Parts: sequence; C-alpha cells; structure tokens
Amino acid sequence: MKKKWISVLLCTAMVASMAVGCGGGGNSAGSSDAKTEDGGQVLEVAAFEGGYGAEMWTEVAEAFEASHEGVTVELTVDKKIEDVISPDMKAGDYPDVVHCATGREAGLTETLTKEKGLMELTEVLDMTVPGEDVAVKDKVLPGFLDTLGTNPYGDGVTYYAPMFYSPCGLFYNAGLLKEKGWEVPTTWDEMWELGDKAKAEGISLFTYPTPGYFDAFMFALMESAGGMDFFNDAMTYKDGVWESEEGTAVMELVAKLADYTEPTTVANANDDNFTKNQQLILDNKAIFCPNGTWLPGEMADAPRAEGFEWGFTAIPAVADGEKPSSYTFFEQMWIPAEAKNPDLAKEWVAYMYSDEAAEIFAKSNAVQPVEGAADSLDEESQLYYHVYDNDAAIAVMGRFAATDPVEGVSIDDSLFKAVNSIMSGDKTVEEWQADVEAASDKLRDAMQ
Repeated sequence: MKKKWISVLLCTAMVASMAVGCGGGGNSAGSSDAKTEDGGQVLEVAAFEGGYGAEMWTEVAEAFEASHEGVTVELTVDKKIEDVISPDMKAGDYPDVVHCATGREAGLTETLTKEKGLMELTEVLDMTVPGEDVAVKDKVLPGFLDTLGTNPYGDGVTYYAPMFYSPCGLFYNAGLLKEKGWEVPTTWDEMWELGDKAKAEGISLFTYPTPGYFDAFMFALMESAGGMDFFNDAMTYKDGVWESEEGTAVMELVAKLADYTEPTTVANANDDNFTKNQQLILDNKAIFCPNGTWLPGEMADAPRAEGFEWGFTAIPAVADGEKPSSYTFFEQMWIPAEAKNPDLAKEWVAYMYSDEAAEIFAKSNAVQPVEGAADSLDEESQLYYHVYDNDAAIAVMGRFAATDPVEGVSIDDSLFKAVNSIMSGDKTVEEWQADVEAASDKLRDAMQ
C-alpha cells in the first residue's frame, strides 16, 4: 500500500486552563511504585471509551497481565474519563497512563501539556516492543511521530503516543449513487453539479453531525486550497492568514454549502441530537456527511434505506489541479509526570504497538498506526483505510500550534463552532473571517 503522509508540525490549540493540579515537567514522577499485597506491581490505566467500546481495553489489559508476571492492571474506562479522574488528580493522585485525545471539550490533555505535567516518551520509542524484537519507533507508521500531535512543544521530544488512527472524509450511501447513476465528485465544481441534481429530486447534498466535525473537514480544505505553506501558516497563526485568498476560499466554500445542507441539520447539530443528522444519509435525505471511520459502528443498529451501502471519499480539492485530501485523526496516550509507576507505564505504552495488542484493538475496528493493523478488518472497514492508496489522496495530520491560555480566546470556537451560525445565516463570511483573524492575532504571541 502506498501512502503519502504529510508530516505537519501542528497540534491542538491549548484551551483555557482547567483547575487540575499538575506536577513539574520533564521526567519527574512519583517516587514509589504501587504494589499488590503479594508484592506485585499495580498499573493504573485510565482510558476514554469512544465509539470502539470498552471491551477491547479489558482484553488488552488481561493480555498485558498474562505477559507480565506479577502485574495487575487497574483499569478505568469511561466516556467522560476526564470527569472520573480529574478529582483524584486535583488531590495529587494520578493514573499511571491515560488514553485521552487532544481536541476534547474538557481539554484535559491540553491542560497538562500547558502545565508541563507530562512525562517524556522519547525513550519509549527506542524500547523494544514487549514480546517482539523490534523497536517501537520502527513499528509506527511514517509521519505519526513527526508532528506536534506527538511532540507538542516542537522540540523533537515526544510526549503523546499516537493511538487509533482514522482517515476522515465524506461518508455516503454508495447504493444511492449507483441507483441514480451519479459519480462521486473529486472537485467542488462537480460537488455543486451533484448538489443541483440531488436538489431537483428532493435530496440535500450535505449534512454534518456537529460543527466540531468541521475541524477534519476544514483542515483538508486548507491543505488543498493552499498546500502545506498555507496550512502551516494557518496552524501557526500567521498574520493575515485568514484574510488571504486561500483563507477566503475555504470560508466561502463552507458558506456556499449552506445552500446545499439539509434544512434540519443546524437544529440537531449538537451533542444530544447529532445522530439524527447522521441518520439523514442512511435515509437518503442527504448525500454526504463528514466523519471518521467510527461512524458505521456508531450507526450499526440504525434503520436504513433499502440497498444502503457505506461509501467513503476524500474531501474534494479546492484548488484546480490538486488532489483530494483526507485528514487523518489519531488519538493519544500519555503518562502524567506524577505517575506512581513510570517504568511499568512506559512498558504499557510500548506494548500498545505489539501485534498482539493491535489485533485485539482491530477486533473493535480500532486501528493502531502500525503496518498491517488494518489488514484484519472486514472488507467494508478496509475501504476507509485504502483512501490513500496509489497516491489518490493527500493525508493531512496535526492541529493548531500549542499556546499559553488567552482569556476568552479559542481558535476552535471561532473557526469551527461558528459554522452553525454560518449555516443558519446568522453570521456572514466577513464577520466569521474577522473573528478568526482576531483570535489568531491574540494566539500568535502566546505560542509555546
């Protein structure tokens, strides 16, 4: 499989600080390892329960215990893991390992990053994968260790271990397009043409779960609108970037989508009702919905139109002659600086890249960024991971550069959450542009 990975020195923007106590940075850690009554080691692991479910974490913990005599894994898995572990962390009681991605509303990972409360993982990359004879860094796919998505301070030091990657793009009912004889667009001119055909038959071109899903969507648009130079400028808050020709093109394109978006979308684009928007493509009321590879599993039990068949495509290119782009989302695992059992925690992180662990995760369609991890998926799931085959689409990774907190400023809120107001007509492109540029200006000097 040929993949074109773009290594982007980017990361999630730092959100406002939470009241979470953090220790010093670097490799500092708690001085005493937790022990069982018989003298064995205890490893406290906290993990976010996403769309892949909790069962895989139980199985991988049991496998780790089986391969590490005398080790007991105390596992905490929850859909709101931040709410579960934060009270103890405030009191100075930290888990040994945490799986919690950047970009979540609670901002726990960003907060500890800002407070230098994470342990360095660079030496983990040189460790031998438990049970194998290969170094961790040689198991991870190219590109995942070269961004601020793993090296948040831009100093070449890894603090986040990449987990569970997912190409993001547009999902659709392939059965509907086959029935209608419609081609999958690769340019936005073709998208608008398809939108007009669909509108004539009472079908909308587009819907979206919540405005937060516009991060992956717009990151792909940014790269295709202006290439890596524009993308890097936007992610590092360069002066005037959102008033540029490329920035204007991206925002105007999103605004134009308002004319092609299913009318009930905005009302349901929230955490309570987002599945109603996802249901629109299963009911043939809308064609495309931006999302990640977890969507089919999330909607596995939902009703669907006769002949429904999942389809997936990259985001059409903005600039003429460019390739479509697909943002690659990946989650993160990290070790708090105050972990009680840091050595065993590092062993756990290294184990995440073993063939044994990857196979356990893959059974739940959670794909580790290691070669061949997607090969065991069913044919439908493999479709999404082949989006980059034969250099057909550009893979984009990373997010906004880290900053110190700036009171009242969130680039994610200004750029993505404002999309509902653009779609409803409550905000103009010019107002949106000015808001994002203002937020970018304030964050530029606060970059870490």
